[in-house]
Amino acid sequence: MSDPPAFDPRRHRLVPAQRWFEDFVVGETFALPSRTLTEAIFLAFQAASGDNHPIHYDVEYCRSRGLPGMLAHGYQVAIQTAAGAGLFPHMVEESLKAFLEQSSRFLRPVFAGDTVYPALTVDELAPNRTTGVVGLRSTVHNQRGELVLEGRHRYLLRRRPAQTG
Repeated sequence: MSDPPAFDPRRHRLVPAQRWFEDFVVGETFALPSRTLTEAIFLAFQAASGDNHPIHYDVEYCRSRGLPGMLAHGYQVAIQTAAGAGLFPHMVEESLKAFLEQSSRFLRPVFAGDTVYPALTVDELAPNRTTGVVGLRSTVHNQRGELVLEGRHRYLLRRRPAQTG
């Protein structure tokens, strides 16, 4: 038996092909991993955000107000669209200059125990001389297929470098 190859931590990274501004197409979608928003995730978000309103962590408080359970904080739902959860940032490691902006509209409530399905879809390609802006429509659906969040992300990417002789 031959010796196994030497350990190389670089072999444990996602390394999709590098992409530049020109490589994106309007309508291209990047699905992000689904996630069930458990009570533990609610507690971790509460600790990280400092938001201590009982609507986000006290089930009896919620029920006394006619809600079926604890209500997810809007930002807790919005962070499900973080591009870093998918392949996009790995594709643009060499071309990414800046994350420019993010916006969200909260369309339906999300409760503890709901499973969310986030996605990012290219909806804007605005070229500049050496860079371009890639706009991504962000969406989150719940387990019933209801759209619970829609928004946008915008990224500044470098254009493909000129090939030299």
